[in-house]
Amino acid sequence: MQLFYFDSITAGQRVQLSAEESKHLIKVLRKQIGDTVFATDGRGLKAQARIVVDHFKQAELEVLEVEQVKRPDFHITVALAPTKNQDRIEWFLEKATEVGVDQVLLMQTDHSEKSYLKEDRLEKKILAAAKQSHKFYLPTLETGISFDALLTDARFQDHARFIAYVSEQEREGLFGLAPKNAQYLLLIGPEGDFSTREITAAKAAGFLPCALGPYRLRTETAALMAVHTLQLKNT
Repeated sequence: MQLFYFDSITAGQRVQLSAEESKHLIKVLRKQIGDTVFATDGRGLKAQARIVVDHFKQAELEVLEVEQVKRPDFHITVALAPTKNQDRIEWFLEKATEVGVDQVLLMQTDHSEKSYLKEDRLEKKILAAAKQSHKFYLPTLETGISFDALLTDARFQDHARFIAYVSEQEREGLFGLAPKNAQYLLLIGPEGDFSTREITAAKAAGFLPCALGPYRLRTETAALMAVHTLQLKNT
């Protein structure tokens, strides 16, 4: 199934593909007039469309029918500090989208090493991964939120909330702690880990400390492990 993305989709609508996607559709996939493909708005709509213009620079589709795809009963939000190397965050966004993250928050912490991000590039990574893995709900990305603001953010007060950090103390694993079919918020520390102040504040705000396995993980690896663990919990 080939999946294309448009901001708005309605039955009977004709939409024009970008030059890049037109070339991919006609030259690489060798599709022709009359062939069918699928499209989404990233908000749960699944549309079947037919190629009506097969020009490799300006292909056009006609939307035949549209249906709403049901969201899963759980929702995964991961908050992590941007790594010094943006390539590693891009890798995480790509893989987490494939695995099934719903929302990513790139937060500023006491030990954050990077504040400037090429957000348009990050969004493109998410979109490409969503199309590749046939996701009809596009993960959302938010940058610039502070750790302290996140602790009291009203959007997440009813979530199952966890914090993962390096510790010598025994902690229960995320898989055992997390309830099924819930809204989740998980905080992942930066490369220098959370500060003692942040860990204390998160616990006081009701976040549960959790383990992600027996090994010390990089920031982006830990975040991906968390998404995968919560997906397994609900499978």
